[in-house]
Amino acid sequence: MAEQDNTATQESGLLAKWEAVANRFETISHQLADPAVLSQPSRLVSLNKERAEIEEPARLFFSYRELLEEITGTERMLQDVSLDPELRSLAEEELQSLRVRQEDLERTALDLMHPQDTGDTKNTFIEIRAGAGGHEAALFAGDLFRMYVKFAEAKGLQAELVDAHEAGLGGYKEVVFLVEGKGAFGFFKHESGVHRVQRVPTTEANGRIHTSTVTVAVMPEVEEVDVHIDPKDLRIDTFCSSGAGGQSVNTTYSAVRITHIPTGVVVTCQDERSQLKNRNKAMRTLRTRIVEAEQEKQDASIAQSRRSQVGTGDRAEKIRTYNFPQNRVTDHRIGLTLHKLDRVLEGNLDELIAALKVQ
Repeated sequence: MAEQDNTATQESGLLAKWEAVANRFETISHQLADPAVLSQPSRLVSLNKERAEIEEPARLFFSYRELLEEITGTERMLQDVSLDPELRSLAEEELQSLRVRQEDLERTALDLMHPQDTGDTKNTFIEIRAGAGGHEAALFAGDLFRMYVKFAEAKGLQAELVDAHEAGLGGYKEVVFLVEGKGAFGFFKHESGVHRVQRVPTTEANGRIHTSTVTVAVMPEVEEVDVHIDPKDLRIDTFCSSGAGGQSVNTTYSAVRITHIPTGVVVTCQDERSQLKNRNKAMRTLRTRIVEAEQEKQDASIAQSRRSQVGTGDRAEKIRTYNFPQNRVTDHRIGLTLHKLDRVLEGNLDELIAALKVQ
């Protein structure tokens, strides 16, 4: 019931904004027919410009309103108990088709009402770090990493591991990965912040629920043309990569650590067996971090450093809670609660992300 209420609230919010745009379009159209407005060139230009900007979503709303009337009429027909069985079957098929059209129009309206930022199309780096909660936090960092990778794959994006500090049993103290593909940053940009998990650890004999946190930072990848890095300013070190528990140890010097001397930014990459591939990944990460550092120096109010995204990692700073006993996930920024945590952890984030985009 709570999920239905949340969905209804989201839909009503979109519908209210959409209807307001359509009403504004009609108001402007009437004003443009007013002789008093026609005699004011500057106002005429302003109104024509505004009308052109909202014309597409407004006309879409008029079509949507007509569609709702068709749906209402079909539903009333189906309420008639004396309706011929053959006609009932046709009406049910028609209603199903109308519902599909309704969903399509609502998705289109969502895109029109909330146009994509130019930065949304970029690739993105995602950093996940265990916060409060010790080993349980590290385990959940691994859960979030796998959740994001599954979501990225479902969207046709490619996720590549850049660096990781494992904690055993599938957990991570820290993991950094790159998501590549059209719209990558747009899909993940709302994930920055403190994620709180509530569950009973496997080591808890008394069944007590423990609360832990994980911090997530999401940064758009900076293209090579956006920043120039002088090779003279780099110190590049190579070393043998290592895996958890001594496994998958690479005896060649394939791991790479790059230090940008002017800024002090250090990145490492040891995921690939090839030193060249690790170096290329590390340079991409370094380029992004250098620009982040420069933006912070130039304009602290605009720069989006990792600390500004995730705070201190305290439980009180949470943006989302994952409650395992209740199979519940709650996004505190928009008051959305879903009782489908198991599905969310499998990468089904569409409902959460769509709701965040509406805000």
